[in-house]
Amino acid sequence: MIKIKTLLKGMGLASAMTLAVSANHAMAATTLKLAHAAPESDLQQTMSVFFKKEVEARSNGDLKINIFPHGQLGTDAQMIEGNRMGIIDFSIVGLNNYSGLLPESAAFTLPFMFPDRATAYKVLDGKVGQGVLNDMQGFGLKGLGYPENGYRNITNNRGPIREPGDVKGLQMRVNGSKALNDMFAILGANPTQIPVAELYTALETGVVDAQDHPIPVTLSFKFYEVQKYLSLTQHAYSPLVFTMNSKKFNKLSDAEKKIITDVAADAVAMQRKLSIEKEDKMIAELESHGMKVNRDVDSAAFRSAVKPVWDAFIKQYGDNMVNEILAASK
Repeated sequence: MIKIKTLLKGMGLASAMTLAVSANHAMAATTLKLAHAAPESDLQQTMSVFFKKEVEARSNGDLKINIFPHGQLGTDAQMIEGNRMGIIDFSIVGLNNYSGLLPESAAFTLPFMFPDRATAYKVLDGKVGQGVLNDMQGFGLKGLGYPENGYRNITNNRGPIREPGDVKGLQMRVNGSKALNDMFAILGANPTQIPVAELYTALETGVVDAQDHPIPVTLSFKFYEVQKYLSLTQHAYSPLVFTMNSKKFNKLSDAEKKIITDVAADAVAMQRKLSIEKEDKMIAELESHGMKVNRDVDSAAFRSAVKPVWDAFIKQYGDNMVNEILAASK
């Protein structure tokens, strides 16, 4: 009987110790917030879920990631500010939204800057792109990489866009990019800045009748419900930026820092691969929803028409960043 009691006591002690260890582990776990503006059907969410699962698995649960999609934690500008302040730990935001903090970074979004994705990746992942990520340290951010947003294409309700003159007179929603704002102004549209979270309603109510976004965003935000024509103008490559609050990153152990940076690189690579693989299927899905898609765009005419956008950028910010990008593109 004594032996049984001793055994039960030992078992109880072991259980208590297990519970204590579990409780301490739970208390030790670091929970981090990741925010982005896209719906849960978007590849930004696919990337976020991949990042969450891999970070939690590789850290044995010591790092936890909570995801807040679809602008739950604010507009792009608000997410950047929240990320800088540490209210948000990670954010995925279009690079164009950083032009206020890093004006020269707008060179990446100049119209027709990158002839293809491979060139864009080469520059973004190389010395020039990494230099921009390093510059973000001055604003409290740790740059983790450039996920894919894709090439921007024009949608509208008036008709196919085949040449520059077809843009004239459109009430055009634009993002925070001065270069794209200038581009549509030069083409004779009436550009209006509207947060992406408010864009569907603006299109539905006729506040604007046109917009430009990469294919995944046009699909995930269901713009096909309020836009009839999709023209594959591919007038600008539009990278995202994946960042973490610098103070939060610096508080992590060396092993945890490596997990974050390694998984971020894997997540960006995975998301880019999916974006390329799924684009044709996404276009077909947009067509199945009734969108009229045209590919017969006079790209040369557009390049010629928007050259003043480059001239204006260089006049304001100099040609250093433009030349660095062009040199790295070769």
